[in-house]
Amino acid sequence: MALNSTGINFSLCMSEDEEPHHEAHQEFYEVSRMITGLILYPCICFPGLLGNILTIIVLSQTNMRTSTNAFLSALAVADGIKLINDILYFLVIVFYKTDTTIGNRAYGYLYPYAHFIFNMSVCVSSWLTVSVAVERYILVCHPTRARNVCSRKRAVYTCIAVYVVMTALALPSALRYRTIWCLDPETNVSMIHVMLTDMWKNQTFVITYTWAQNLIRSIIPLIVLVALNMCIIGALRKTRANKRNNSRHRVTVMMIMVIVVFMVCITPDAIMSTVFGFGYHEAGNLVKGVREFTDTLLALNAASNFVIYCLFNKVFKNSFTNLCCPVKSPNKFQTEMDESQYRRLSEAKSALASAESKATVIKAVN
Repeated sequence: MALNSTGINFSLCMSEDEEPHHEAHQEFYEVSRMITGLILYPCICFPGLLGNILTIIVLSQTNMRTSTNAFLSALAVADGIKLINDILYFLVIVFYKTDTTIGNRAYGYLYPYAHFIFNMSVCVSSWLTVSVAVERYILVCHPTRARNVCSRKRAVYTCIAVYVVMTALALPSALRYRTIWCLDPETNVSMIHVMLTDMWKNQTFVITYTWAQNLIRSIIPLIVLVALNMCIIGALRKTRANKRNNSRHRVTVMMIMVIVVFMVCITPDAIMSTVFGFGYHEAGNLVKGVREFTDTLLALNAASNFVIYCLFNKVFKNSFTNLCCPVKSPNKFQTEMDESQYRRLSEAKSALASAESKATVIKAVN
């Protein structure tokens, strides 16, 4: 994760909760941190943050206010928070390379809060993605229920609930670390050292909370998303010949891509968190080095949605283009319909077809 480790070696301040930093893996960790922190993060996070800001602006337009887009707006906020956290990690690495003392203090002051923000934003993103998948499942596999279940108001309430519950779940992460001042014997300079709190030295609590968090943050969302994706893809194959559903299907295909990218990017993090159970400040160099790359995948997931929307959602792309280069002709203005509108149009067409059929039968009888 971003801001999850430091290369400073405190021989006088090393505590019992930290694993020894084996020299065999020190170089691997340093190279990993340089590649991810100084090269990959700025290339991913700055464009990704801009993309999420543009996503929020586009989805706030009047013609884009649907239940699905309410989820996507909330997801863009969570992803933006994650990317800002990762940008701070990039800045800390820059400080370490230019001034070790400033880098150490920036790390010490930021890390306990950054750890909480990381867990909160990933949990929120996971369950917002699940929420979108559930909505698309209802729309595609149970269309008769969609009109009553899928509404923008309900989507907004769901987003608020996800933010509140997942933030509460991540709160113990904010109490995981504390900072102390100590003396570096090599430089004889006061430095900040990050240590586990007493609560996080309780092994019963650590094991229980870590498994609960891993299940809720990664494992359960992955299982649910795989199952829902299979159902949605199966339903799409059965109805792909129906041209009337092409617009809805494009949105559904877009959401499938969002879900697939999410699953690919979060799976390594789920393996690291579940199998190893750590990978943060107190871990060894090998685990922290691997963690650098798994956390980079999470940043890539947070930065990629804007590109997916532009590639697979014609209405989103046109709204973004119109926002950047306004079109004077009102005929080119497009509106993305919510499911309730689709259902009303469908029912109107069915009623019209039924009336025409009855009229034809009556005319034939006469």
